[in-house]
Amino acid sequence: MLHGKKIVLGVTGGIAAYKCATLVRLLVKQGADVRVILTKAATDFITPQTLSVLSKNEVLLDFFDKDFNWNNHVHLAEWADVLLIAPLTANTLSKMANGACDNILLATYLSAKSKTIVAPAMDLDMYKHPSVIKNLSTLKGYGNEIIPAESGELASGLVGEGRMAEPENIVSYLEDFFSKGLPLKGKKALVNAGPTYEPIDPVRFIGNRSSGKMGVALAEELAAKGAEVTLVLGPSHVSITNKSIKLIKVETGDQMYDATLSGFELSDIVICSAAVADYKAVNKSESKLKKQKGAKAGDRINLELEITKDILAELGRRKKQQLLIGFALETDNLLEYAKDKLKAKNLDLVVANWANEKGAGFASDTNKVSLIDKHNKITNFELKAKQAVAADIVNHILEMIK
Repeated sequence: MLHGKKIVLGVTGGIAAYKCATLVRLLVKQGADVRVILTKAATDFITPQTLSVLSKNEVLLDFFDKDFNWNNHVHLAEWADVLLIAPLTANTLSKMANGACDNILLATYLSAKSKTIVAPAMDLDMYKHPSVIKNLSTLKGYGNEIIPAESGELASGLVGEGRMAEPENIVSYLEDFFSKGLPLKGKKALVNAGPTYEPIDPVRFIGNRSSGKMGVALAEELAAKGAEVTLVLGPSHVSITNKSIKLIKVETGDQMYDATLSGFELSDIVICSAAVADYKAVNKSESKLKKQKGAKAGDRINLELEITKDILAELGRRKKQQLLIGFALETDNLLEYAKDKLKAKNLDLVVANWANEKGAGFASDTNKVSLIDKHNKITNFELKAKQAVAADIVNHILEMIK
């Protein structure tokens, strides 16, 4: 949920500021772009250098930097998807509630068009003081969101409510915040992708040229739309940027079969984009196969093959409430084959693409597909980046489940 999100983190002068090192690290690990603003008092508890290194961005302390260049708080406020203030002290709370503007954080807050979320932190008597309660209510009335303080041991030695929410809980709050309104929130999606390698001996295998790029793009797009995604990925060098995706790495067709079927029953959307090898060796050698003495170029050997398990057909047999999508990659008679596959394997949608189309198919960064639904309605798309193709497919799925 936080991948690519732009977060301005305002840190004010409370002892809980030390936790912001962990908070920034967690946000960046989730793929967020984090810009930090420190109030002068906050620098007594955590250094700008620490947060700059962790956020990979310059930390703002004042309206002007050391070279007297203006730190444009208006542009920063417009850039942010959310302004997070953690910890929020009673002092900054009071200023926010009353419209004071004596530092760059408050100026950014007053300029922000995005949502402001605050995580209060103060001693228990302060947190329960009528003025603090009133100011928090005023802040909420302005449309801001408040992450309630947690109970525990406080800096004063007292035990009670007032601790800033733990960094992990703040990250969870932000994930829920950004997932609100996403069309696939609450849905479970299962994607398989990439090739499978069927071993002949310890160093040789039967495989294909699939890179897994299309399936990974689909998993990323489903996650961006709010789905809880599991990706079963064959041998592939493609990296996954969205850390919320559950990744299961496999190598053989049997491994992909087991991993895909194990997640099928609880899934709402299942997309089988993997290029599973159709054949495997009947007898896998445990040691490297050697050339026979006297063997020369042109001599033949026999390799006995057997057909691998048909994952998509098995899913079609087991399908209940799931929306099942398959891929058809062919060099000839693509649409006819894709329609046959749609019916034979009980699919709701088949994605057809040419193996010999320039710029499409395996190992390419682009693809050109046609979508065929179970009513044989065909939707054609032009050649485009695989991320854009994934968006087209997922948008089509959204239309199907309305």
